Amino acid sequence: MLDSATKNRIDKARDVLVGKVPDPKSQVEQITLALIYKFMHDMDQQAERLGGKATFFVGKYKKYAWTSVYSTKIGGHELIGLYGDALAEMQLNPNLPPLFRDIFKNAFLPYRDPETLRLFLSVINEFSYDHSEMLGDAYEYLLSVLGSQGDAGQFRTPRHIIDFIVQVVGPMKTDRILDPACGTAGFLIAAFKYILKTNTNKREGDLLTTKDRKELGKNLVGYDISPDMVRMSLVNLYLHGFADPAIQEYDTLTSEDRWDDKADVIMANPPFMSPKGGIRPHGKFRIAASRSEVLFVDYILEHLTPQGKAGIIVPEGIIFQSGNAYKDLRKWLVDEHLLYAVVSLPAGVFQPYSGVKTSILFIDKEIARRSEHILFVKIGNDGFEIGAQRRPTPEKDELPSALEVIKEYKTKHVIPAKAGIQALLVPKEKITASGDYNLSMDRYRDAVITGNERWPRLKLEELVTEMKSGFASGNSEKETGDVIHLRPMNITSKGELTFEGSKYISRSEAKPEYTLKADDVLFNNTNSKELVGKTCLIDKDYDAVYSNHMTRIRVERALLSPRFLAYVLHYLFQSGYFLAKCNKWVGQAGINLKSLGETEIPLPPLPVQEALVAELERYRKMIEGARAILANYKPEIEIDPKWEIVQLSQVCKKFDYGISEALNTDGVGYKTFRMNEIVNGRTVDNGSMKCADITPQVFKKYQLRREDILFNRTNSIEHVGRTGIFELDGDYIAASYLVRLIPDKLKVDPHFLNFHMNLDWWQKQLKTKASRAIGQANISASLLAKESIYLPPLAEQQTIVARLEQERAEMEMLKGLVARMEGKIKARVAGLWGE
Repeated sequence: MLDSATKNRIDKARDVLVGKVPDPKSQVEQITLALIYKFMHDMDQQAERLGGKATFFVGKYKKYAWTSVYSTKIGGHELIGLYGDALAEMQLNPNLPPLFRDIFKNAFLPYRDPETLRLFLSVINEFSYDHSEMLGDAYEYLLSVLGSQGDAGQFRTPRHIIDFIVQVVGPMKTDRILDPACGTAGFLIAAFKYILKTNTNKREGDLLTTKDRKELGKNLVGYDISPDMVRMSLVNLYLHGFADPAIQEYDTLTSEDRWDDKADVIMANPPFMSPKGGIRPHGKFRIAASRSEVLFVDYILEHLTPQGKAGIIVPEGIIFQSGNAYKDLRKWLVDEHLLYAVVSLPAGVFQPYSGVKTSILFIDKEIARRSEHILFVKIGNDGFEIGAQRRPTPEKDELPSALEVIKEYKTKHVIPAKAGIQALLVPKEKITASGDYNLSMDRYRDAVITGNERWPRLKLEELVTEMKSGFASGNSEKETGDVIHLRPMNITSKGELTFEGSKYISRSEAKPEYTLKADDVLFNNTNSKELVGKTCLIDKDYDAVYSNHMTRIRVERALLSPRFLAYVLHYLFQSGYFLAKCNKWVGQAGINLKSLGETEIPLPPLPVQEALVAELERYRKMIEGARAILANYKPEIEIDPKWEIVQLSQVCKKFDYGISEALNTDGVGYKTFRMNEIVNGRTVDNGSMKCADITPQVFKKYQLRREDILFNRTNSIEHVGRTGIFELDGDYIAASYLVRLIPDKLKVDPHFLNFHMNLDWWQKQLKTKASRAIGQANISASLLAKESIYLPPLAEQQTIVARLEQERAEMEMLKGLVARMEGKIKARVAGLWGE
């Protein structure tokens, strides 16, 4: 277990880098490199103290020893040069293990500030490790920090959730344990530690023989599609004592190479994000689907041994979505006696990266066959606040209670009399009766629940003076009428009223009994199924009426605050309550007045409601303010007329077109940037990039290098000119309708050039020179090369870049603030149910 002092040192190291290296993944990479660097130094010193010889920093690499780079005798710029050279040279050091050399591959120093580097190295110097397991624990903590930030559509699963799943599943030393989307190998490391703990007499793991440990190393298997994740997994396992980790770069959903491999235990948090157009899997899957979450569960079920068991984190869509693939998957789980428990997690588990609501499916073929029920458990608090900060709340942690409930059920098929948590048993025949195999606990709430109810509940129909559906207008959409006719599109998915795209009707058609007044609550009763239940408060009297797809609710003010009700109903919408309850038709779904009226509302005293509303309104205003800043912010460079004006051809070495080969979605070949992967001035690997199947020789011609700039030359006029700087690790190329600029770094800072090319006025000026065709515009590489920019001296460019990067980091902080405040709102409302 990592001590608090080491955690504090890692946090200090991150704090040093935050201003200079805003990207969390880059922060982790820099700290990882430095920790391994210092670790190798400590190992060399330990060897010499014991009468042996240094191993890592010998021969021509001795000049890069830690004592040299951390020396106070060298100047700032000399330090920058020495440490930068050391990072670059370590990949060639034959004295390093191959994995360490791979870690240093393409390593570089992302900033040129000597004072920052000295401070950073002084923090790293505080670390002292005499064996790799301690470094492994530090690396685990560092990955958990990355997990709190999110990355490229992937979630780092919180360690306490991983540990909970591992304890429920209970892997054994002889099991083959697989994570088919292993990320940083968190599940595999946790399984290893669990096996050590359960094979302990006097010293951790002392009941494991040498043969046991050797077999265990072979039996911890992980796949991941991302080379970066594979590398992190390899490092993680290596630093925990596995010399040859069984981690493979492998596309679980489209490759057949390992299809026949089976596992006794599978634990995973598969990616929830599917690329646009879905996934095109091979034909061996049982469920016809294109969604990654469905295919991963299918894969896991197919690859368990006959006595296999699994724990899988899934998004709520798996639980109640009505699509055929989702329904067929649930039918398979229930009818073939695979699923024995569904555990609902709080919505904020993955904050601040996402508020996505998730559940855990627990699979055990023996347990499921022995019981006629499925256990449902709802965890309201996982030991942390639901907001983005995720502050610990150990006194509220329900995971231990959930673990006890599941253990009792696994052995006795009952719920303990004093469960201390919301839990119920549902007969399988009740789940199958409706035909949709819904696995939402709320669907079966007529069963007895053992729970932590905080406030009494009353049906909505007991708390309102009116629930009135609107009327249909036969008038076509236009802006010449006098009265707004609100429709579902006028309530956003965030629960806000918007008049964008409003429909106007004549005053004679606008029936006065449907006029909207201050403190009315407007509810979206009919829409596509995932949007039914959107709710907003009408904040003042409007000259507006509403459609028959909406319901106006007026409350009994002595019992209920209208704004409180709006927050509660919208929370139920976000939690999927209405999706589980509504009637569904082709392309549409609806909640009728009877179902809406039967919705139970937690009812604290009116002063408590009003105090909560006041708190939530403060958070909402902070969100609105932050969004306004984000919407209006544009990076600006204040032009000095004294600066030199040069053509791009004078500051760039090359202007190359990308590759014209056909691209594929099968992941075959090299990832290829297109326009959509240039976002806000940067290149982004969103997990769904197309690939070009080309030879390594052709790849070398088109390979992107750090700080190359990509320019979108052909598209509709609004997208022509989109520009971003390339800063990713890995092998990438660009498509033919992008131009790659290779800046001459002796003349121009690539980041300054990128910021300049993204200035609004520069983009507008450039677009005027584009050639036009129907629906298309084009700016050739030769035309781009002649375009002019203002060029201050290099040192001044770097000062401007530092300011703009700081502003960018501040904008990211504002985005984080929005996520935190949204999480707080959701958490506070969830607390009304004791969640």
